[in-house]
Amino acid sequence: MQPDDNVDNITRIARSFVGARREGHALPDYPGDMPAELDDAYAVQDAALALTQGKVAGWKVGRINPPIGAVDRLAGPIFTDQLVIADGSPIEMPVFAHGFAAAEAEFLLRIGTAPGPAKRHYTIEEARALIDAVHVGIEIASSPFPGINDHGAPVTISDFGNNNGLIVGAAVGDWRHIDFDTWPVETWIEGERAGAATTATMLDGPFGAARFLFELMAARGIALEAGQWISTGAVTGVHPVRVGDRVEAKFDDRLTVECTIKAR
Repeated sequence: MQPDDNVDNITRIARSFVGARREGHALPDYPGDMPAELDDAYAVQDAALALTQGKVAGWKVGRINPPIGAVDRLAGPIFTDQLVIADGSPIEMPVFAHGFAAAEAEFLLRIGTAPGPAKRHYTIEEARALIDAVHVGIEIASSPFPGINDHGAPVTISDFGNNNGLIVGAAVGDWRHIDFDTWPVETWIEGERAGAATTATMLDGPFGAARFLFELMAARGIALEAGQWISTGAVTGVHPVRVGDRVEAKFDDRLTVECTIKAR
């Protein structure tokens, strides 16, 4: 593909995804030549971000398995109008009924101090020091393209990392002094347990996800802000959901987040 053709392809993909998300319709086929490289995938994401008017409330981080080169995670934006703070009232989260839809139990980190834009490398301890709160939550993964997760990480990245919402649940108290990595986490869908695990199975854990994001955003020239959230990765897996499903995420049998899935 020639350089101009690649730019046209990136623009076409970005416009198609932004339009489909805005109008709430599915894309049965991928809207262009699928990106094969991470740089091209993030170029599509950047182009789509430039086309939207939404404010970014945070970033989702997901796993690349198997890794691409030395890269084992990916990222995508979470918009303010798709972020819900759980307050005890019923929560309905929208998905693309004819696209891809899944729910993921996750630990959420809130950025307390914005990372320096010129700093390109972090230790886990340096990344952890920039966090001021840890919460439990559910990420809603949904895309107009049903095959978003079937063609590799670059395709997933190209549509906002397959994010379509985030529920911020209760805070993890005294998180600086407890090992919540050992907490058993369960995801229940329609009263049946869909998955169970701990963050010990997740590479270098939630703060490793923060380190990855800080380094990636510095490389992309995107400034992170205090108050933004980091959804650190699916603890129990990516669990497909359908419209009408009730989802419940349990964290150490002490904190719970619930929602019902609805169609956009």
